[in-house]
Amino acid sequence: MHIVDISSAANPRLKLARSLQRRRIRRKQQQILLEGERLIADSMSAGFSPALFFFTPEAEQRRARLLALAAETGAQLLRVEPALFASISDTVSSQGVAAVTAIPQLPPGNAGLALVLDGVRDPGNLGALLRSAAAADAEQVILMPGVTDPWSPKALRAGMGAHFRIALREAKSVAQVRAWLPERSVYFADARGELTYTDVDWSRPSALILGGETERAGIVDQWPGVEAVAVPMARGVESLNVAVAGSVILFEAARQRL
Repeated sequence: MHIVDISSAANPRLKLARSLQRRRIRRKQQQILLEGERLIADSMSAGFSPALFFFTPEAEQRRARLLALAAETGAQLLRVEPALFASISDTVSSQGVAAVTAIPQLPPGNAGLALVLDGVRDPGNLGALLRSAAAADAEQVILMPGVTDPWSPKALRAGMGAHFRIALREAKSVAQVRAWLPERSVYFADARGELTYTDVDWSRPSALILGGETERAGIVDQWPGVEAVAVPMARGVESLNVAVAGSVILFEAARQRL
């Protein structure tokens, strides 16, 4: 097992890892920085090998199994002192392990349930929705312009590995989304909708649109035939968190398809 010690903040591999904190660089390099044992292990179990694997001396002992797995994939093993590792860390209590890997490109399906997100700006909500979509076996998630960056550290952590298990596509326009999803029943989650989510036949090729919690998804007004679907709530409750509402509907769709 060949390990390289990094002792300078000017090391080019450390500089690359730091730069991946910025969205523009992530897009340019088509790479992301993963931090924490669970997220890195999930990426490798899904078949995505890290190019670089950083770890502190303490983590070398405590995360020995993860280190061995990274070595088996051919990753460059880079031992970094805690003070230098802190420069690439995005967490308060770091586990001392981080990895650089390529942004996954998974092929979408064409006959199941597609999730379309418009106006979702909180990375925690986005990550939670991706996690639910993957667990409910949705075929793809499409992000409209303005949705928060799915590859940000917070969205990656909230997704708990879902980014590596579901096709994720970023659309430039409503016309493009409609072209990607022809001949589907399309629904928009809206607390004011007259159609209850359990009354929808989700076994057919379908698309579910979720908008931000305080606004109507702009895509709805540009997509004729979209039906509003609601999750019934107790009197006095106006709405659900978008990740909660989306998860409820996604798992009803999964139940029907099973």
